[in-house]
Amino acid sequence: MAAGLAERSCLELGPAARAPPRRLREVAFSPPGTSPLPLGRYGDSAGGFCYRECAQLGAATRNRFVRWTTSGDTLELVEESLDNELLNNAVRLCIQGCPLLPGGVHICEVQSHLVVLLVTVQSVHRVVLPHPACSYRSELIMESQIQSVFTDIGKINFRDPANYYLIPSVPGLASNSVASAAWLSSEGEALFALPSAAGGIFVIKLPPHDLPGTVSVVELKQSSVVQRFLTGWMPTAIRGDCGPSDLPISLSVHCLDHDAFLFALCQDHKLRMWSYKDQMCLMVADLLEFMPVSRDLRLAAGTGHRLRLAFSQSLGLYLGVYMHAPKRGQFCVFQLVSTESNRYSLDHISSLFSSQETLVDFALTSAEIWALWHNEENQTVVKYINFEQNVAGQWNQVFVQPLPEEEVTVRHDQDPRETYLEYLFMPGRFTNAAIQKALQIFSQGTERHMDLTWDELKKEVTLAVENEFQGSVTEYECSPEEFWQLQVEFWSKFYACCLQYQEALSRPLALHLNPYTSMVCLLKKGSLSFLVPCSLVDHLYLLSNEHLLMEDDAAILDDLEMSRDVVCLVQCLRLIGESISMEMAFIMEMACSRLQPPEKAAEQILEDLIANDTDNVMEDIHSKLQEIRNPIHAIGVLIREMDYETDADMERAHPLNMRMNLTQLYGSGMAVSVVCWGVCKIATIRFLICRDLLILQQLLLRLGDPMVLGGGQLFQSQQDLLHRTSPLLLSYYLIRWASQCLASDVPVDTLESNLQHLSVLELADTTALTTHKLVSSPQTIVELFFREVARKHIVSRLFLQPNTSLAETSLNWPHLITAIVADFLPLLWPSNPGFLFPECLMGSCQYTQLQEYIRLLQPWCHVNMGSCCFMMGRCYLVMGEGHKALDCFCQAASEVGREEFLDRLIQPEEGEMVSTPRLQYYNKVLRLLDMVGLPELVIQLASLAIMESADDWRSQATLRTCIFKHHLDLGHNSEAYVALTQNPDPSRQLDCLRQLVVVLCERSQLQDLVEFPYVNLHNEVVGIIESHARAVDLMTHNYYELLYAFHIYRHNYRKAGTVMFEYGMRLGREVRTLRGLQKQGNCFLAAINCLRLIRPEYAWIVQPASGAVYERPGASPKRSHDGEYTAVPTTRQIEILELEDLEKECVLARIRLTLVQHDLSTAAVAGSSTPEEMVALLVRAGLFDTAITLCQTFKLPLTPVFEGLTFKCIKLQLGGEAAQTEAWDWLAANQLSALVTTKESSATDEAWRLLSSYLERYPSQNSLYHRCVINKLLAHGIPLPNWLINSYKKVDAAELLRLYLNYDLLEEAADLVLEYVDAVLGKGHQYFGIEHPLSAMAPMVWLPYTAIDQLLQALQESTTNHYNVVLYEKLHDKLEDYHQKVSMASRDRLYRHN
Repeated sequence: MAAGLAERSCLELGPAARAPPRRLREVAFSPPGTSPLPLGRYGDSAGGFCYRECAQLGAATRNRFVRWTTSGDTLELVEESLDNELLNNAVRLCIQGCPLLPGGVHICEVQSHLVVLLVTVQSVHRVVLPHPACSYRSELIMESQIQSVFTDIGKINFRDPANYYLIPSVPGLASNSVASAAWLSSEGEALFALPSAAGGIFVIKLPPHDLPGTVSVVELKQSSVVQRFLTGWMPTAIRGDCGPSDLPISLSVHCLDHDAFLFALCQDHKLRMWSYKDQMCLMVADLLEFMPVSRDLRLAAGTGHRLRLAFSQSLGLYLGVYMHAPKRGQFCVFQLVSTESNRYSLDHISSLFSSQETLVDFALTSAEIWALWHNEENQTVVKYINFEQNVAGQWNQVFVQPLPEEEVTVRHDQDPRETYLEYLFMPGRFTNAAIQKALQIFSQGTERHMDLTWDELKKEVTLAVENEFQGSVTEYECSPEEFWQLQVEFWSKFYACCLQYQEALSRPLALHLNPYTSMVCLLKKGSLSFLVPCSLVDHLYLLSNEHLLMEDDAAILDDLEMSRDVVCLVQCLRLIGESISMEMAFIMEMACSRLQPPEKAAEQILEDLIANDTDNVMEDIHSKLQEIRNPIHAIGVLIREMDYETDADMERAHPLNMRMNLTQLYGSGMAVSVVCWGVCKIATIRFLICRDLLILQQLLLRLGDPMVLGGGQLFQSQQDLLHRTSPLLLSYYLIRWASQCLASDVPVDTLESNLQHLSVLELADTTALTTHKLVSSPQTIVELFFREVARKHIVSRLFLQPNTSLAETSLNWPHLITAIVADFLPLLWPSNPGFLFPECLMGSCQYTQLQEYIRLLQPWCHVNMGSCCFMMGRCYLVMGEGHKALDCFCQAASEVGREEFLDRLIQPEEGEMVSTPRLQYYNKVLRLLDMVGLPELVIQLASLAIMESADDWRSQATLRTCIFKHHLDLGHNSEAYVALTQNPDPSRQLDCLRQLVVVLCERSQLQDLVEFPYVNLHNEVVGIIESHARAVDLMTHNYYELLYAFHIYRHNYRKAGTVMFEYGMRLGREVRTLRGLQKQGNCFLAAINCLRLIRPEYAWIVQPASGAVYERPGASPKRSHDGEYTAVPTTRQIEILELEDLEKECVLARIRLTLVQHDLSTAAVAGSSTPEEMVALLVRAGLFDTAITLCQTFKLPLTPVFEGLTFKCIKLQLGGEAAQTEAWDWLAANQLSALVTTKESSATDEAWRLLSSYLERYPSQNSLYHRCVINKLLAHGIPLPNWLINSYKKVDAAELLRLYLNYDLLEEAADLVLEYVDAVLGKGHQYFGIEHPLSAMAPMVWLPYTAIDQLLQALQESTTNHYNVVLYEKLHDKLEDYHQKVSMASRDRLYRHN
């Protein structure tokens, strides 16, 4: 069907800009020497300029062009690009008091500069800008934003005399012509050709911008080729050389290497051609010869004629002339022909007639004419014609963008505000600028609304209309009907205001034709629109009836009869479409929106059409149907043309490292909006075609006439076509909806969070998901998709085919835009296998839109059903409806392995265990749910997945572990335990068990932990708790107590006792604090209790290992300080502890606690001290009672106690008041016997008394304790107290004597011997413990002769001391006396014995 595309109509694509009006940089200046003139003399004008290399793929100026509009003395210049966003691309130039001539803007391109030449009524100007190719190398333009050619325009000195010149008063500018031409010579001079006041042309020449020189003015006259300068100028009007008839009304220039041909279309209907170089008129042609003229036309001055040139390297120079006559006009196309003798003539190519009244502009190529008119109703009409091929002179229509409806219909069941807002802010209807201007007027200038975003504008409009409305309601109460009516009035008033400004802003000022890319644009005030080829189906449907009748004879298909059938079919559809009222159209719209069958809606509309058929439309349709030879085939052809369903997905795009110079192709906001608006227009038209086709098919079914249906056609075929048309209609409805659905603004943190979720699915790096670019206006979701994803796919397909040579490729706009839209529609087509569009919406966080998209899609589209379910689940997940999401994910599982998106979703990671596709799918969804934080859903889905993995124990283990983890997170301890026991993998089971223990301990849910049965896991649990108990801090974790409870619960008392004993041992070693010692005591008591609960023969435990060294599985090998592995310790000897041993440890622990309670500073050493060390600590602290208890428990000698107490007594005796006060503290800690004296005793006295009481209470063999006390006293030079001497004399006087001798106490020793001898002889014997003194009747007595001899020897040797001599003699005498008595007693005893 593409055969006839070359001569088809075009569509205007001018999407209404939703961005705030562009901010233009203001540059204003007043040329010196000018005087302000009124500005309303000329109407607004517009024009455009194309770079020479704009069609080259590798050029820096690719797809760039400049457009401008003039209004009074203001020129707005905007550089546009279809590839990049241009920065600083708009400027408003105000030449104060100098109105610009319409068409007085000319832009010329040289190698390194872009030169703007301006013509005002008083002056000419030159603006020199750096060429974009000098700023950017094309292969490096990869950024989405680049600088415009106008970036540095603010730096230009517009008052520089070298770049402007005032138009001289002689010859002066003609007041009744606005013609002008300007060009650059090959030497760089700027030339301006203008109509002179007296008729004819004069040329102003400015010297090159970078060379000094003077300005010259030249007049071109037919009578002479002599160059006349301003000096010595004589007005030509005086000489009569030229007349008013010579006045050019349209000027064009064609530049040669060293000359320029100036073409002037004059008032006398003649075309004159001048050579600027030779100052000579080379040709005059009377154009009236080429058109039917009347005498009136020949005599009237031609004021509406237009002239355009078109040059082709192969065909030469073409001239297009529009000859204006009242009520009609004619285009003549000529080719310039030169002869050998340098004479020129015109070769007439074509004459084309037009009935339109007012020509606004026209453009010429070497093959076509494009024309823009305003008709009698002041509506825009654009047409084009190929004057070489179209012999019949039939113009092709351009379907211009219609203005929005004049009135908005609001039904009584609708809210006026909502209805009008929806209509006003529907993308594509009204521009932001029009609504802002309307708002300004409607608010009566009270507020200045500038640069409002789309959403802000919506709020401001609502506020403004509501305020006006509220201010006008004077009645306190009004009925709902009155309230509704008032609302409608105010909203319709605002709507009318918007419509007025929209109409003004969308009025075309000029045509812009790019000869390099064949792109045609309509230039409007502040915006532009593009003309693109119309597809054949749309072309036939949109054509007016008279044009459609002409198509009847055209071979639009290879089969002429089928072509006629299709045209007749489209005529039937047109008849139906024109008969459908707004209410009928609404029926179909609502059916699609509410997911009702379109066939039913079509049937209802058909019934309404038949019921309301006042114009006999049904008869016309019936008669037209009779002309169709094969309606079923014709309908099939039409459906095939509109169906974009493909068998396989379009090949996925190469990543766009494709070619650097293609990365931004058609990537600008303007290109995106044009392509997407084209898709929207096509979808809108096709929706109407499908709607009318459905109604027609219902009519065919109703008629049931075999003659109408075609001979032998089956009813079933018609039904099949009906069911093919319905999805087609719904597909276009969906694409149209998406093209008008705005994307939501998404915060950056939400996008990042979304990207994290998608990274779990491993979709974050696919081509459908890229960084979310910031755009200046709210974009539709189709624009978002094209910008982010589809454009790269399409460009890859178009330009990266193996046989495509990019260097030779030039861009042809009509072909490319058609190809892009044709490739874009399959990517959007709902029933194609590709799923990029919903994937892009998901990646861009457009979940509300995605949800609505799937809602509209699911009931009728049976492709990608699983992927849609998955997407819907993702939407529900974001909306917080987890259970709905889970249902969707489960539904999607059935399609895994059948759909491309789900297949990509389940691609296994590198090194990941490969299982069945469905299990891989479940795994991805489980990870997603886990990241979102929905453990209940994870459990549900994992439980479902377990049923799928009956034969895969590894997957079972993974899923059971997942269930365990989330049950545990939720606090479902019993369920977590069950999941743990069902895990088939022992290592995972052990991991879960370890986690269970740790988590329940952290939560203090110890009862659950203890009471679980742990079938076949008992030893593992004990091992885990033990390893944790030995590895963590004792005071912050209670693993030992947990283990104790665990064993107690199972009546394993010996193990419980072992645990508590080990706990106590470690507390003593590692926790040397008061609290640690308190816990240690409790631990030992608990251990004793455990052993007392079992029979005595089993009441024992194994001594735990000393230190903190425990063999733990998996522990790293230990190294010594030099890095070598330490030797593995040999098996230690097992030590058995019985109940008695535990009781001893308990006593020791209690005593440690007593010590630390008395003196906290001892805590650091008391914890792990041995009994011997503890005795020393207790003695030092003064806890002598406790020390004695400890010694008795562990059967230790009391010597350290007595020595310590003796030393304290010595200190007290020698110390001062401070020592006395301090002593009372430790004295109070020991149990003293009641005081026996009435006088107040000192601390020293009490200490001595305590020592005395201990010596009495704890007798020792051989008076060991007395001896150690006396030794201590004598060693410190302290005189022995009498009570101690008397006490020891009774026990061991001889040893006392030896002690005296040891410490050289001769006097005391002598006195003791004297007393001792007397006691033996019977005097005071009871004080020395002698029961029977010396007597023949009594037992034998003895004296310590050795010691006495030592004493005598010592006394004898110290003769220097007189007192010692006396003692010696006294002692000697006493001994002599004793010996005599002993001798007598011995004899008596012997005598008696015999």
